[in-house]
Amino acid sequence: MWILVAVLVAAATLFSTRWLPVEVTAVLTVVALALSGLLSPQEALAGFASTATLTVGAMFVLSAGLLRTGALEQVTIHLARFSGGSPRRLLVLLGLVIPVASAFINNTPVVVMMIPVVLSLSRRFQIRPSKLLMPVSYFAVLGGTTTLLGTSTNILVDDLFRQAGGTGFGLFDFTPLGVVFSLVGGLFIVFTAERLLPDREPLAGLRSQRDSGHFVTEVEVSPESAIQGQRISAIFRLLPGRAVARPRILRSHRRVSPRIPVHPSAPARPEEGVELLEVFRNGRIYRAEEARDLILQPGDALLIAGTATEIAHFLQETRTELASALEDEARRAIQDVEHLVVEAVVLPGAAAHRRPIPELGLFRRYGVRVLGLQRWGLHRRTGLRRTRLQSGDVLLLQGQPPGLRAAADDLGLLLVEGVDQGILRRAKNRMALLIMAGVVGLAAVTGLPIVLLALAGAALMVATRCLRVDEALRALNASTLMLLVGTIPLGLAMERTGLAHVLVQALIAALGDLHPVFLLSGFYLFTTLLTELLSNNAVAVLLTPIALTLAQEMAISPTPLLMAVAYGASACFLTPIGYQTNAIVMGPGGYTFTDYLRLGVPLTLICWLAASLLIPVLWPL
Repeated sequence: MWILVAVLVAAATLFSTRWLPVEVTAVLTVVALALSGLLSPQEALAGFASTATLTVGAMFVLSAGLLRTGALEQVTIHLARFSGGSPRRLLVLLGLVIPVASAFINNTPVVVMMIPVVLSLSRRFQIRPSKLLMPVSYFAVLGGTTTLLGTSTNILVDDLFRQAGGTGFGLFDFTPLGVVFSLVGGLFIVFTAERLLPDREPLAGLRSQRDSGHFVTEVEVSPESAIQGQRISAIFRLLPGRAVARPRILRSHRRVSPRIPVHPSAPARPEEGVELLEVFRNGRIYRAEEARDLILQPGDALLIAGTATEIAHFLQETRTELASALEDEARRAIQDVEHLVVEAVVLPGAAAHRRPIPELGLFRRYGVRVLGLQRWGLHRRTGLRRTRLQSGDVLLLQGQPPGLRAAADDLGLLLVEGVDQGILRRAKNRMALLIMAGVVGLAAVTGLPIVLLALAGAALMVATRCLRVDEALRALNASTLMLLVGTIPLGLAMERTGLAHVLVQALIAALGDLHPVFLLSGFYLFTTLLTELLSNNAVAVLLTPIALTLAQEMAISPTPLLMAVAYGASACFLTPIGYQTNAIVMGPGGYTFTDYLRLGVPLTLICWLAASLLIPVLWPL
């Protein structure tokens, strides 16, 4: 038992800190369980053949088919026409489409599919993306709780329940409380997101407003610069811009005011000059609207936009220098500005995940330079050669459109804005929808195992050419699948060694005569808080054996406790770390860590109260 405790502590530490890649930690966990004698080699390797692993893998392929054919985009764009440009009505429509899609498709592809759509709608209706993208992630999380297929957590809990001799869950057994979560949580988001979320324009949104004659580049402030020691507001002029959210709220641009006109006879106009987008200092990102009172220091970097002539004039007047960019192994000065600068999000399971930046060969293979890296809201410009990428990282890239597109396709990057995405197979979107509908319909009306239906649907996606074979293989999220492989045997080991029984006895002794309803409420809250540190699947594997043993010891039905584990492990709203979709929208939305707390804390409390009140009613103890 103590050996298992050591393995659990080591695995939990590595999974939460990611000192090692998730895949490596999972394999080491399997090897440790087998070599220590806690499990036989066959039992330790059971995660590879688990129906949960196979089902989740097949769902990744099904979701990729819908993503590649652009099926959800068309539905969203048509519905958005009814919003009339109102942010609240647009949130209502997104709150209708996304949860329904997430109920049957993996959450991550849904959010990836929606980011370009939402950015396009933001430009069309002049709404800040920061008011919409976090709700998109939260809508997907809420919708994933409504069916067995909605999230890998539900599939995993169902599989572990069946392995323990239970009846398992049907496709719509999660629906009653999932619908309540989606309705109550969705209404809270619709009525509070505009007020609680920041009014912030990320780089993608700022750049998308410019015509093709404008470029984005980065300049450095040196000790010899004419602007070092000066306040931002003394250098850049405040100009009114387009209306945002409400007609009376105006966005402000800060453009440098040329003190000397380009030609002596040409009068200086207020709109001439470069525009300040962001200031980078000691890892922190200051958007233009936040940097008004900053006093520039040597080492500061400014992200500016303008025509080539305006940028050259700015460099001459301020005695600043173009910054350097990482070209695989070495940083070199930027030679020109006439290349696109785009943000690219590292997607879960991408080929770039956990690889050092130089190993990607971005410049050698695609002619793409790396200006910087944003991780958890902090900007890195140094140490990039030693940095291993993680899902949710945002790379600031500079290159030509063909090279940027090729890099994104090969390495699994989401180009946030500025470069057309890969060609969608729109002619196949009806076929992809029919295949997905067939899987869901047969699961609902027949007794066929979900795993067989999902595998059949994945095969049909390739057979009907909605996906190529290589695209289907890339859709398999290695981190998630290997996490299941490494954690599923841990649950079996907890039962085999009696550790689950010991933990339950200690829990009962500590709580005394506490009513089961209060125990259930605390169990849900503990699950959802633990998920913010570990992954949702790891928490489900660790707590499911405890829930089953606790139900047996207290002579109550295990279903309510398992539902508390499933819903609690999925409802992750507090940080960008807790759930992959939260991390994906962080860069495109321009969010910081504290932004998630504004909406996440009350939403977590609402779901906790709903679960505490309704789980005992829907599934009596």
